[in-house]
Amino acid sequence: MNKIILVMMGMIVSLNAAEIYATFNVQASQSASLAFDAGGIVESVHYDIADSVQKGALLVVLSNRDKKAKLESAQTALKYAKKDYERQEKVKKLIDEGKFDAVAYKYENAQNQVMYQKALYNKTFLKAPFDGVIFFKDVEIGDAVSGVSLKTIYKIQSKHARKLIVEFDQKYRKSVKVGDVFEYKLEGDGNSYSGKISKIYPSADVNNRKMQAEVKAKDLIVGLFGDGKIITQEK
Repeated sequence: MNKIILVMMGMIVSLNAAEIYATFNVQASQSASLAFDAGGIVESVHYDIADSVQKGALLVVLSNRDKKAKLESAQTALKYAKKDYERQEKVKKLIDEGKFDAVAYKYENAQNQVMYQKALYNKTFLKAPFDGVIFFKDVEIGDAVSGVSLKTIYKIQSKHARKLIVEFDQKYRKSVKVGDVFEYKLEGDGNSYSGKISKIYPSADVNNRKMQAEVKAKDLIVGLFGDGKIITQEK
């Protein structure tokens, strides 16, 4: 345990700083496994491993001419159902209530059909859920995709943002706090780094009975590991 002496406005304040040994591994701050939940044949593939993508970027397209045709047909039916509804609404007081309800139902159903066909059509496009970089790809033009048995075809992770998953002995669970400094080194790297604990997990790892915490980092290679010390302030 180290003793830290602080000078504040002419006064010397003594605080006890504990150094707790911890290990860590590097993970992406965000990551996702992407798959289609619709069946079809892959028509185009737009990105490869190590490519950077922006949120909403079109990754893969399934053959969708049939779905596009059904959507256009539903949109045409909606156009005429709307015209009929608007005509009948103008004379609503002069016609049978049941007849008007039938027209209203047809119009509302046409709207629902457009939304349904649009949803099916949109499922033929796979898009990036956030800005990131592709680190896994298992899809080629001509591949058959099943909407029943989901298969991961892309994995994407945040491009720069990282998090260290820090592990320390459970006996220090009451000592480590959010905001404590973590000084660390990567295995095989002589440089020293530091960051602050941003999150402490509420339970211990059942495999090794260690507590876990997170430290935000940037531009480290995912999968690297190392060790360091958590500097806590014991009051």
